[in-house]
Amino acid sequence: MKIRVGYRIDYECTQRTPMLLMLRVHPSRENDLHGPDDIRSTPALPVQTYIDGFGNLCSRLVSPAGLLSLTTDAIIESSPVQDLTMPDAQQIDAGLLPSENLVFLLGSRYCETDKLSDIAWSLFGKTPLGWQRVQAICDFVHAHIRFDYMAARATKSAFDVFHEREGVCRDFAHLAVALCRCMNIPARYCTGYLGDIGVPKDDSPMDFSAWFEAYLDHRWYTFDARHNRPRIGRVLMARGRDAADVPLSNSFGVVTLRRFEVWSDEVA
Repeated sequence: MKIRVGYRIDYECTQRTPMLLMLRVHPSRENDLHGPDDIRSTPALPVQTYIDGFGNLCSRLVSPAGLLSLTTDAIIESSPVQDLTMPDAQQIDAGLLPSENLVFLLGSRYCETDKLSDIAWSLFGKTPLGWQRVQAICDFVHAHIRFDYMAARATKSAFDVFHEREGVCRDFAHLAVALCRCMNIPARYCTGYLGDIGVPKDDSPMDFSAWFEAYLDHRWYTFDARHNRPRIGRVLMARGRDAADVPLSNSFGVVTLRRFEVWSDEVA
């Protein structure tokens, strides 16, 4: 199955502004691309790339004052099979986890394990270990939070989401990630494209999506607390401890978002 992915994002910069961007398909999916998904800018600017500590492909540029337009349009090969489910996947004792995964047990900017630990154990302490515990967390988060674009804010954390009970996809992911970590299950935040493929079309404007991965049986599995069902056509862009590690853009100056369009559509 082929999927056309891309975006157009316009910023108004009040002055010369350095920017960091995470707007490329993840290196793990590079061989699936039919051609590059390079960032094109108007005005045309040199773009440097590097790999960060989480293995994400990052870009950097310096925008002049005025309007900056960023766009890409690419075709990627994707499996027509839904996200893998493995109900018998076992939880690994924290003392036996690979050292590189321990960071995904710790609290982070948006996932306050210290504030949520008692809540997590009271809710999930009697659930079966492994996949069924992660699924129980997803079921809870999916039922507990009302999706609302107007409830989004940059400072909202997992603890806030738990109490406010409304948010966007990143809030669903943050709360699920935090609860998994409280239960000694490594979990990492993911962002990327997720079009309406194999499901009824959503009339809301297309946006980037957030989900998470949990480490069970010595591998990472995809979970999605917002949709809470296996999906087709997920295209990873970046992974991290939470959204603070994988912002779509990070500007070192005052910028205003003027236009935001995203597409992820199956190619007939």
